[in-house]
Amino acid sequence: MDDVVRQAMAKWPNVPHCFGWLMLDARGGWRMRDERAQHLDLPGDKIDHPALLGFINRNYTHDAQGRWYFQNGPQRVYVDLELTPYVIRTDPSAGFVLQTGESLAAPTNAWLTTEGRLLLQAGDVVATLDDRDVAAVLATLTSGGATASDEMIMDWLEKEDSAELNLPCAGRNLPLQHIDAGKLAAQFGFVTRPRAEAPD
Repeated sequence: MDDVVRQAMAKWPNVPHCFGWLMLDARGGWRMRDERAQHLDLPGDKIDHPALLGFINRNYTHDAQGRWYFQNGPQRVYVDLELTPYVIRTDPSAGFVLQTGESLAAPTNAWLTTEGRLLLQAGDVVATLDDRDVAAVLATLTSGGATASDEMIMDWLEKEDSAELNLPCAGRNLPLQHIDAGKLAAQFGFVTRPRAEAPD
């Protein structure tokens, strides 16, 4: 977290939190959601300003309830999540890279949803793979020591008792696990749409 942010938090400790105005989309893009976007449930405008993106990424964290937010000076700007708190993309030299710009540590678990969304876990980080990289990563899957065919992958997606699929990653073969995309938040303990609690 930036020092200027810590100083602002100490100076103004009781600034009201902000909800609904910032979203992390499934491709790792930060989106600003004005009142119209919130009312119509639209994703909002993508933030492209490099300095602002860097500021958000450096000050992105979560509270004890699993609500993710960007600490904007003294104010918490809570984030709506399209899928997961982190999104990864592939990088030829760094492997998997988070939307914050950091490299993902060596994953220990891998899942695939029925929609073909790949998720990786490294420590406390659970991240969805940007869909633009999915085809290239699925092409590396193996089954029984050989490259998995498209038919094998489709069969695996449709039947939980099909042949095991593995993802070669960081020198390991991670067995793919089935997961329901609608149950990600409950399984991993994050809140997709944090909102202010109603007053008593």
